[in-house]
Amino acid sequence: MIKMAVVLHKRPDFTAEQFRDYLFSVHAPLARKIPGLRKCVYNVALPDKTRKPPDWGCVVELYFDDFDSMQAAWASPEGQTANGDNPNLADMTRTSWSIVEESRIL
Repeated sequence: MIKMAVVLHKRPDFTAEQFRDYLFSVHAPLARKIPGLRKCVYNVALPDKTRKPPDWGCVVELYFDDFDSMQAAWASPEGQTANGDNPNLADMTRTSWSIVEESRIL
């Protein structure tokens, strides 16, 4: 299994509520259609008065069987549609992604 982590920064013209609504009501249904996507987790930042608020809106975890499956998924029409929707939701000048190794410590 391979995992891609995406740090989504909301568009500056979106409120946190608009970002979350678009993420779950529009973008998530597109992501669900990506062939070969085994698991998708949205880690949405919540307000916390005891901590400095993050400058990102959501950290996304995308799981695929392997690197080739991931590449095929992004090349598919469904993958291209989901990827093409990112600017409707995120500030792409600040959003970043990487293939990561998950290391459980507990």
